[in-house]
Amino acid sequence: MWNVRNILFPTDFSECSQSALDVAFALARDWKARLTVLHVASPPEFVPYGEFAKALQQSSGYRRELEQKLRQCKKPGCDAEFRLEEGEPASEILHATEKLGCDLIIMGTHGRSGLGRLFMGSVAEKVLRHAACPVLVIKTPDSTVKEERETKEKPPIAAAGS
Repeated sequence: MWNVRNILFPTDFSECSQSALDVAFALARDWKARLTVLHVASPPEFVPYGEFAKALQQSSGYRRELEQKLRQCKKPGCDAEFRLEEGEPASEILHATEKLGCDLIIMGTHGRSGLGRLFMGSVAEKVLRHAACPVLVIKTPDSTVKEERETKEKPPIAAAGS
């Protein structure tokens, strides 16, 4: 039988990530597993000459803001640790998985496909391809999908004179 003791939940604080967090907390609680909520902050790719001190100051403020957001994710009844790392998200997620000895990764995804994924990349896809443990990817339906479902559920309106 598969025993889940350590779950990693990487988050970018997006709406789809927040929805998946509820699943991560529920599974960690039900399985009595340790949950690590991880955010990976990507450093700026380019800092103009003479702007390094300003970028460092903004970075420390950003780090405090992220730490506060992580603390707001806490839920009662769940043993959770909150971590903030810097670097390339997929690489840091995979590194944390190994370092923490995770049995499962749970993550939300935007569910981009085609050109959107080509240009934006997919952290979830990179993690899926290279993780040494199972990965549960949760896609939150976007508003278009929700609207389509609502339209299908409503009975058709009869035209006047029918």
